[in-house]
Amino acid sequence: MFLNYIKDFYVKRILKNDFENTRSDVGLGIVKSVGLLVDESYFLSTKAVVASLVAQGIPASSIEILIYKEKLKNNNEDRCLSFSTKDLEWDGSLRSLHANKFISKEFDLLINYYENEKAALLVVSHQSKAKFTVGFSTVDKRLNDLVIKTTPDDYLVFTNELLKYLKILNKI
Repeated sequence: MFLNYIKDFYVKRILKNDFENTRSDVGLGIVKSVGLLVDESYFLSTKAVVASLVAQGIPASSIEILIYKEKLKNNNEDRCLSFSTKDLEWDGSLRSLHANKFISKEFDLLINYYENEKAALLVVSHQSKAKFTVGFSTVDKRLNDLVIKTTPDDYLVFTNELLKYLKILNKI
C-alpha cells in the first residue's frame, strides 16, 4: 500500500517534468473518433455520458472507452476496456494491453473524464496520440487543450459545454 503512494508520487513527478515538452499545436479538423478516459472510482455513470454524447450527435460507433478501476475483478463483464494502478510501472509505462491499445489509437478528441490526478490516468492522457484533449479544471492545465469547469456528476453540463465549444472551434 505504502509503495503504491511512493510509486504514484514518483510517476507524477516524472510526468510533471515531461509536461514542459508537451506539444502546443492543436489538431485541426472535424471530430470523427472520440476516446473517453473515465475514472470509475468516483464516477459510475459512464453509459450516461456516452448516451449524452450520442444524443448530441456523436455516433456511438466512434466512441471508445477506457475505464480506470482501483481494483480489477477477474469476472469483468463490461464491454469497455479497463486498467488499474497495478498496470503502472515505476518508470511511467503501462503493462496493460487495453491501455496501450487505447494510447496508440489516434483520436480526434480525447475526453479526460476524471477530476482527481492519479498517476495511471495522467500517463494515459499524456501519452495518448489524441489531436485535441478536453478535461476538468481540477486537473493540470497543461494536459488538456480545453478545460471545462464543472464536476463529473454534472455530465449533462459537461457534454453541453463540450459540444458548444466544439461547434465554436468548427470541430463538429
